[in-house]
Amino acid sequence: MSEVRAKGLAAKQASYALVNVTTAEKNQALKLIADELKASQQEILSANEKDLQFGKENGISPAILDRIMLNEDRIQAMAQAIELLINLKNPIGETIEEIEKENGLHIYKKRVPVGVIGMIYEARPNVTIDAATLALKTGNAVVLRGSSSAKHSNTAIVKVIHTALKKSRLPHESVQLLEDTSRETAKELFRLNEYLDVLIPRGGKQLIETVIRESTVPVIETGAGNCHVFIDESAEWEMAKDVALNAKIQRPSVCNTIETLLIHEKWFEKYGKELVQEFQDKNVEIYGDEMIRKKCHNILVATEEDWATEYLGLTISMKVVSTVQEAIQHINHYGTQHSESIITRNDQHAAQFLNSVDAAAVYHNASTRFTDGFEFGYGAEIGISTQKLHARGPMGLEALTSSKFFIYGSGQIRN
Repeated sequence: MSEVRAKGLAAKQASYALVNVTTAEKNQALKLIADELKASQQEILSANEKDLQFGKENGISPAILDRIMLNEDRIQAMAQAIELLINLKNPIGETIEEIEKENGLHIYKKRVPVGVIGMIYEARPNVTIDAATLALKTGNAVVLRGSSSAKHSNTAIVKVIHTALKKSRLPHESVQLLEDTSRETAKELFRLNEYLDVLIPRGGKQLIETVIRESTVPVIETGAGNCHVFIDESAEWEMAKDVALNAKIQRPSVCNTIETLLIHEKWFEKYGKELVQEFQDKNVEIYGDEMIRKKCHNILVATEEDWATEYLGLTISMKVVSTVQEAIQHINHYGTQHSESIITRNDQHAAQFLNSVDAAAVYHNASTRFTDGFEFGYGAEIGISTQKLHARGPMGLEALTSSKFFIYGSGQIRN
């Protein structure tokens, strides 16, 4: 039996045991994981250093290296996310709907675990801890397939999880890591319908498109982040500057960072050159349309490809538009249905933007960088869904549940 099938089978068997584990037992296991994570910090950082060295030797971009990199603060943040997760309500067993029929049947629709979740992801080793802990809190088993670029880090983190679970009432087989990161292994995972209930890809556009195209296991799409900020005519200078800069440079390598800045032409006439200079002072490379290039210095020519590019670094495209509707049309054409923001004092324009832009998260006068499970109060996220079925936006605990009908009778038969 291949590694994929063996670990898929082990996860499936573990999932049957998990349905009878209490919330208190799950929370105890999560606390053990958080404690073990902090206690094993140096071992994890040593493993991570091997991945970073491998990445540098193989020409991996700085943006991807930033995603792979762990430090004491990031490990502490991972542990804190678990501790927040412990305090969140467990949705499993919650009654969604209750029906009492005239014939005496009592029908309850309740939240239940999905079963076995497959995760295929690139770079970020923090996804290993997020996916495992969210799955365990909701009574799901998980099969993890990270990338070769973070292999040592992922292995070290799963070792921590297994050490903690062996001290708990939860089967340690609930969390499986595929050590073989080859494409052949990934393809086998795509077709593991016998054991997987859902497959969640988390990474770049190419990975996500490959999974959607080739998987026979149901997929939840966590899309790439070609996000935008639109500065409307009435936007205040300080707010527009601060939000736009934060949305681009606070952490450029992540999916809720903006890649294009749209600016109303009347606002651009007043503040455009000053805003462009602010970005250039922060070493951001700018691709601009004709008007921006005409008014500002050292602007590269923005092509059709640029409007659709997720740079994941200190690069941005800028375009001047004449109306709110033009901004909306641009976003709906080039965006990836992730996170979009409007900066305006005009409530009518804000409502038009928020209602018309097709995205999982839409903002008025705030940075797109808040689209995140931790920021939304979920403790962590297993991904940010950009599709519309089952889940949309940051996926916390409820997104990892299904529903089941429980029917109680007293001998009723159907005539």
